[in-house]
Amino acid sequence: MRISKNNTAAIIIDVQERLFPFIHEKEKFSGNIIRLINGLKVLNIDIICTVQYSKGLGTNIQPIREAIGNYSHIEKMSFSCCGSDEFCDVLAKTGKNNIIITGIESHVCVLQTVIDLINKNYQPVLIEDCVSSRNPNDKLIAVERMRQEGAIVSTYESILFELCEVSGTETFKAISKIVK
Repeated sequence: MRISKNNTAAIIIDVQERLFPFIHEKEKFSGNIIRLINGLKVLNIDIICTVQYSKGLGTNIQPIREAIGNYSHIEKMSFSCCGSDEFCDVLAKTGKNNIIITGIESHVCVLQTVIDLINKNYQPVLIEDCVSSRNPNDKLIAVERMRQEGAIVSTYESILFELCEVSGTETFKAISKIVK
């Protein structure tokens, strides 16, 4: 199945200030998400951000807030984004079926969101190099579980070029600069 930009939205799940310092390969992970955000903006893809219990974990890290620009987030207490009525309403209003998934932690909030999205008839597109956990084995097992549940697994560069579809355009040139 090809992922079309006309039917795609993205979620950045809980890349929060007090959890981020403990994430495995955090600098590589955050750099990948920033490149993905920049590419999604070029492609005009809707981006939804969530935070889990901001009173305890803070908001999304500053580089993500800056990359998004007109930043806002949805506060949640449930691990799954789908446990928030506000999130479900915002996602439904996008009218998109393919949902790009990024964030932390892979084995908790990301995994539960993916499973719930599948149960709500969305198609999660897990960006493997844009999810992480504190423990790399937790991520490894979670990615495999999400694949078994029905998520499509991709990378930020692959999904950006898939959404771009053709070379030789200004969009292609902008995406190429981002991924280099």
